[in-house]
Amino acid sequence: MAKVKSQTPLTPDTVLRPAAEVVFALELEALAKTDKGHRPPQWHLSPVAVRTYLMGGKLPDGTLITPKYIGQPRIIEAAIATLLTDRALLLLGAPGTAKTWVAEHLAAAISGDSTRLIQGTSGLAEEALRYSWNYAVLLQEGPVQKALVPSPVYHAMAEGAIVRIEELTRIPSDVQDSLITILSEKILPVPELNTRVQALPGFNLIATANDRDRGINDLSSALRRRFNTVVMPMPASLKEEVKIVQDRVRADFLHTMKEEIPIPVREIERLVTIFRELRQGRTEDQQEKLKKPSATLSAAEAISVINQGLAMACYFGNGKLRAEDLAPGIRQAVIKDPSTDTEIWQEYRDTVLKGRTEWADLYEDCRADT
Repeated sequence: MAKVKSQTPLTPDTVLRPAAEVVFALELEALAKTDKGHRPPQWHLSPVAVRTYLMGGKLPDGTLITPKYIGQPRIIEAAIATLLTDRALLLLGAPGTAKTWVAEHLAAAISGDSTRLIQGTSGLAEEALRYSWNYAVLLQEGPVQKALVPSPVYHAMAEGAIVRIEELTRIPSDVQDSLITILSEKILPVPELNTRVQALPGFNLIATANDRDRGINDLSSALRRRFNTVVMPMPASLKEEVKIVQDRVRADFLHTMKEEIPIPVREIERLVTIFRELRQGRTEDQQEKLKKPSATLSAAEAISVINQGLAMACYFGNGKLRAEDLAPGIRQAVIKDPSTDTEIWQEYRDTVLKGRTEWADLYEDCRADT
């Protein structure tokens, strides 16, 4: 019989994607030590310290807090303020606007644990939001406490913590509405045991939703009233978006390759410019209107294209990111619906790219990659 190999002990360096509170443990610890503000019940940090953790800054002891969100501080302040009330928080925006990223870091800073998570899907059952049963125990002993399998929401209520729900509008409407009692009365009835879970102070819920998917399973008016909605915008400027992509690419490459690399600033600027122009339907100088492809072309897409290009350059090139390493990723990102996007991309390539003489290498490699 084959012997099962034991798993390597889990550390931030051995897992593919460690939780936010693990990656930034030193920053959270430093914030907690220097935090003199009032901490609401069960909060690990004060609201001001949570904002510092998200927006970045320098602490009195000299510790540098890296920014987790690059954008308007008022957006983060509104999100934190919502979590101080009895309303749940809904982060709404297009794909790639850092909804999940912000939700994870808010949970990590407030509760010290961002892993209480439910991923919304069209097949999600009500049990995933409330509780389910261990049927082996249930058949043997009937409905007893040890047969009950708590959901992340159940745990968060019992512990006074933050729970996250990703892609709320992908969950069927009747399942969504099981949250109404939880969010309004702060209780979770368990009729099989003739009991209920009452939420401790500190409990709240952060949900994310894609504003392009509103028509899938829109929230009922009763449930929507239980949320404060904070809209996550696309980066306001080219400079801001380039900074986001640079920081994430540096962090991703350092985590996977365990080494620093020279950041290809010029290639990132060119890629972000292409994505912004196609996304907005206009060139950055506002001189020419463009057709918009079906793809979102967010900062997240740009990060993915750069990471792919860097991997190609490191393993199949000379280690330096070149236009030929980017071209396949650009085409793959732009063309999601070949019936319409192919023509849009070719038109952009043969007019805008071709007209920029300093981008001749990128134009030629994109034209060759067909």
